[in-house]
Amino acid sequence: MKNIGFIGCGNIATAMIAGISKSTLFKEINIYAYDIDQDKLQMMKNDYGINLANSNIDLVKAVEVVVLAVKPNIYETVTNEIKNIISKDTIIVVIAAGISLDNIKMMFNRELKYVRAMPNTPALVGEGMTALCYSELLKDNEKKLVADIFSCFGKYLELSEDKFSAFTSVCGSSPAFVYMFIEALADGGVLLGLQRHQIYDMVSQAILGSAKMVLETKEHPGKLKDNVCSPGGTAIEGVAELERNNFRNAVISAVIKTGEKSRTINN
Repeated sequence: MKNIGFIGCGNIATAMIAGISKSTLFKEINIYAYDIDQDKLQMMKNDYGINLANSNIDLVKAVEVVVLAVKPNIYETVTNEIKNIISKDTIIVVIAAGISLDNIKMMFNRELKYVRAMPNTPALVGEGMTALCYSELLKDNEKKLVADIFSCFGKYLELSEDKFSAFTSVCGSSPAFVYMFIEALADGGVLLGLQRHQIYDMVSQAILGSAKMVLETKEHPGKLKDNVCSPGGTAIEGVAELERNNFRNAVISAVIKTGEKSRTINN
């Protein structure tokens, strides 16, 4: 039986705990958590039946995998507290933006089994996309354990750390762009007379279905777009208007700018 511990219980940690607790991959697993917010901890226990640790030190002593789910600015405080008692066999998962494998290694001042993970916010609904990067000491079965954890609330891929800034741009920040697109489509629908309380469901389902078409058919998005656009029809009229307003160029520029900002945070 494996024990997984979470130091910090913010949104991503909550998503991970929810996903693991529901997953058939982990029928025999104990989840531990510690957070300075005791009310939040008790709520997590009530919702997911997890074990509550009395401190970061107690948690680290009880588990084989430690997920550091605290804000980047208190990472050093937490690592100073636990670094002298953590086992050399413990897997340490880092999920904070801007904390690299080299950073965490310097904080612990030891060669340990580190994993850098970058999930995005749709993990909260079980549809996350996570990038994983492993340090050299992890064995194949340990990498699989970590990958299985992140598969409980979405998809994952192994990525070299130098690609994490690009991943942040495309997967970490893009939900914000999609929400803006949903809002804009909904505003257009309201202009055409649709009810505001209905249209967000309509638009969101249309986008969800479109994304699922890409994932399941494996067709190029351009081909799927062409399939919607009949000659002289409504869809191609809208596509032409988007092109006149530099829609694709605006999206590409947003991704590039996000990447530039991400590199300043991650380096």
